[in-house]
Amino acid sequence: MSSTKVSAGKIRKAGGASGMMMALTHMAYFSVAILLVCVTPRGFLGDMQGVEGTVLIVGALGIWRYSWATLNFSRALYFKLKTYPRWKKAREAAFAQSTSKHHCYFMVTSFMVDQDVTLPVYRSIFKAGMAARDGATIVASVVDGMDERLIRDIYNATVTDRTHVALVIDRIKSSGKRDAMQKALRILASFSPRKDDIMVFVDGDTIVPEDIWARCAPVFLDPKVGALTTDEAAIIDKPGLFKDWFTLRFNQRQVMMCSMGLSNRVLTLTGRMSVFRADLSTDPTFLRAVGEDYLDHWRLGRVNFLTGDDKSTWFWLLSRGYETAYLPDVQSRSYETQPSDSFYDSSKTLMVRWFGNMMRTNGRAIAMGPRDMGFFTWWSILDQRVSCWTTMVGPISVLITAVLSSPIVIPLYISWVMMTRYMFSAYIAMFNREWFPVTHPFILYFGQVSGAIIKTFVLFRLDRQKWTRQGSGGGGKVLSFYERLKMAESTAYQTLAYGWLSLAILYLNTLE
Repeated sequence: MSSTKVSAGKIRKAGGASGMMMALTHMAYFSVAILLVCVTPRGFLGDMQGVEGTVLIVGALGIWRYSWATLNFSRALYFKLKTYPRWKKAREAAFAQSTSKHHCYFMVTSFMVDQDVTLPVYRSIFKAGMAARDGATIVASVVDGMDERLIRDIYNATVTDRTHVALVIDRIKSSGKRDAMQKALRILASFSPRKDDIMVFVDGDTIVPEDIWARCAPVFLDPKVGALTTDEAAIIDKPGLFKDWFTLRFNQRQVMMCSMGLSNRVLTLTGRMSVFRADLSTDPTFLRAVGEDYLDHWRLGRVNFLTGDDKSTWFWLLSRGYETAYLPDVQSRSYETQPSDSFYDSSKTLMVRWFGNMMRTNGRAIAMGPRDMGFFTWWSILDQRVSCWTTMVGPISVLITAVLSSPIVIPLYISWVMMTRYMFSAYIAMFNREWFPVTHPFILYFGQVSGAIIKTFVLFRLDRQKWTRQGSGGGGKVLSFYERLKMAESTAYQTLAYGWLSLAILYLNTLE
């Protein structure tokens, strides 16, 4: 009894100390923001001479961006609290009355995944297969023979009814994820899945919920729904900026996905885990979109997609008029590791891949127009293209004003950023029913600015692709003269674009 009381007391003491430390760091944060305003000379805020243009530009863009954020926050809250619970209740009621069968297929791709990760991941997949009422078929695409043996051992230890859950292992060469997916889908197509069956796409480092069949099958009673995706969480053991960055990123994703969920058309079907109508995912044209997707660019020529399979599957469904649903109360969990030793290099590597995938598909989605997908969805896709430039207007305006007029605008801008990003971080945290460390506002701003820079970088280099784990993408090869010329041309176009943006800001700053 006494040892239990001491342990509980220690826990309460540690929790109280942690809470006190968090409160102190947040108080220090506000103190710094206020101090930055206090260094401003008396009368400067009332005069604003020489910085009127900057205030006008930043203020006007701020009204636009914050109005857009408020709209998305409002839509997300309404979806989560009102619309989704109503949809969920109706779907489950209809499913309870349905007599149709819904076999569950799993397509799993594993490449260079640690055995300590493979064990819980495949155990969760096999348990989810056993929980599927109408049976499950799992096709695992692997490269290493050791992975094949380990997966079979997990299957034999976990699955008690081999007639209910079937396992097929596709041993392939290391030729990229898209090729692996295409081959696995061909195997799955040989089982002739029906329109009521579901197909779960899973990465080999992602733990799936055990009740994934029960939660997802009712959604596909609606023939307009072609796929769905769910909430995500990252499993990162080591604390630090990388973990905080992923936590904030997935919390932001929950807000935006809920906003898009109100229109029943999400902006991506994550490759970590998404669920598709099985007969659509084995359609020959779908298989070609997964394995042989490309973009014909006016300057770069034919760009074959190496990464971004989740964007190809999303665009295939979008272009054919299918809805894509979101389940905010179902969560997959993925093991994440830093690609590099430093946080900056790791975040840059991942963002180049993520935003490259986005930009390669963004243009053709915008070209479809709002008629079939709805205006809000189309405008959100357009905003992905525009926001990378509007985000840069604030920092560039402040730098120009600091050089030409008054450097005192810099601490004012930093204080403004600290306060606005704190409010955004607070809302995101409360939406996800948790609190946040004081690093989140800084990480949020870092993600916005560095993300905008990287988006503009890849916008002019859509042919630059590379997986984090795999060697696909041509890294390290000797470039031809034509390829070097294209790289120089891309740099020139990007420099010209930033030059015109800076000149426009400079002109607006001169207006009185």
